[in-house]
Amino acid sequence: MCQDMMRAEIWLQETLDSQQGIEELATRMGYSSSQIRRRFRKRFGVSPGTYRDQLRLEKAARLLIHTPQNISHIAAVCGYRNHSAFSRAFQRYYGDSPRHYRQRLRLTLQKQCSDSTTFSYQIRELPRRQAVLTRLYHPQPLENLQGWQHHTWGAEDLPSALNQASPLAVFHDQLIAGGLPRLDLGVAVDDTTSHLALPPTFRLQNLPARRLACITLDSTRQVDSAVLDMACRSLAGSGAPLNGEAPQLLQEHGVLELRIPLL
Repeated sequence: MCQDMMRAEIWLQETLDSQQGIEELATRMGYSSSQIRRRFRKRFGVSPGTYRDQLRLEKAARLLIHTPQNISHIAAVCGYRNHSAFSRAFQRYYGDSPRHYRQRLRLTLQKQCSDSTTFSYQIRELPRRQAVLTRLYHPQPLENLQGWQHHTWGAEDLPSALNQASPLAVFHDQLIAGGLPRLDLGVAVDDTTSHLALPPTFRLQNLPARRLACITLDSTRQVDSAVLDMACRSLAGSGAPLNGEAPQLLQEHGVLELRIPLL
């Protein structure tokens, strides 16, 4: 059941901008709508509908802080057809209107900027890629991506062809903490991996072509500081604006590289 509800949670995340209902999710998973609602609530403590609303509003919060997009556009890309409905939902969840929230959080972030460490970065256009990932909830801090298998369940059943693949982590809670902290952990792969049989806790994930700020780190412990630094540069107009999507950390040939998606 935990694996099924993990799949359900990921589906909810990936369909934030659609109007597909829980009935569609139930059909895809071979359950009734009432079974999905009951099992999801047992696993995550809230209904699927409530959880997706939370994800939509958390995504909106990131877009409000990091991007110059207007509020109507943000509402639409977060799955709200009606600007007023979005504003009311945002007010209930964050206790502030979207406009005031944007102003307040940007001021708070700017106050942190003077104390932030400055990182060197390069902007690169990377092509579409794939990754084999599993999802962790309430993850423990990572000391080293090289030992990522020790943090997951089912990694020992991955095909041996992935043994030399580069470890990858996707951070979903930068810089705004979500109601259900999540981390995707696994390896970056090429297109030839699609035929491999994966254990049920893992999935093949497409990573679309993106413009990224790429930062070499000495340690996984620098992730928070590096993301904060790029957010500060963006707000100050001295760096490219972030697009609010989850940063990725790749360890390749012993080098840790943080990749932050840009507009």
